[in-house]
Amino acid sequence: MSTAPRLSFLKGHGTENDFVIVPDLDGSLELSAAAVARICDRRAGIGGDGLIRVVRASAHPEARAMADQAEWFMDYRNSDGSIAEMCGNGVRVFARYLQRAGLAEAGDLAVATRAGVRRVHIAKDAGDAARPGEATARSEGPITVVMGEATLPGPGPGPEAEITVTVGEHSWPARNVNMGNPHAVAFVDDLAQAGDLLAAPAVRPASAYPHGTNVEFVVDRGPRHVAMRVHERGSGETRSCGTGACAVMVAAARRDGADPAVTGHPVTYTVDVPGGRLVISERPDGTVEMTGPAVIVAKGELDPAWLGTDLG
Repeated sequence: MSTAPRLSFLKGHGTENDFVIVPDLDGSLELSAAAVARICDRRAGIGGDGLIRVVRASAHPEARAMADQAEWFMDYRNSDGSIAEMCGNGVRVFARYLQRAGLAEAGDLAVATRAGVRRVHIAKDAGDAARPGEATARSEGPITVVMGEATLPGPGPGPEAEITVTVGEHSWPARNVNMGNPHAVAFVDDLAQAGDLLAAPAVRPASAYPHGTNVEFVVDRGPRHVAMRVHERGSGETRSCGTGACAVMVAAARRDGADPAVTGHPVTYTVDVPGGRLVISERPDGTVEMTGPAVIVAKGELDPAWLGTDLG
């Protein structure tokens, strides 16, 4: 029997995009890609779309340069153990953990990520943003994340090439949108056309996304109201994707002829995901904001003997 200390964790989700949260405030823990994959395994592990390690920015080599702007760094990994730049739903869950742990209060908060510092606002009460029937979410305020500006490459060679997404016999033109991580947004007639999304959809040209991409399939539900499904790079289909919802909102706005930088007026879309609803706004300065719930559902301990040499 191992005498090593057990590893504390929590489980949380944002619109059912779920994460294993590992507090490692002083950055003393090393988790290999294999360890993350085992922890996120839905049958043999805890299960999750990804793993969030909570570290002081000053204690992590990738975040020290941001420590004067944000005390906390979100070390985010996909469920296969690969490193990701950002996760919008993950940032909200990260902020909720800090609030629950007494490390942050309702109000404004800065979070360091590999895509830069993200500004967060934790509301004091739930209002109407929580999902009906979710009692825990309704007792806590929604969380708004300032997601930064979207980058939308135009037609041209390389990353600016016209994008095509293919599933089976169906192909669609897609919009290349970067929200700190890459997205290919395709508007379809029926979300079922995306198939089972067990495998990554084919995206061409490959040169547009040298490190792979998230792929969103989108249908209209009403004026400034869309619904989406997503295949997340390194995780497969997930119940929600925050950066994906932001990419979808920006792509939909441009398709609809709305550009706040041109009109001087913000634009807001409701984005339905399989796990709930997000409200996304784009400001005239290009800043994209996402508002939605974040819920902590459990906490526990992992035996390091189970992880073996994958835990450092």
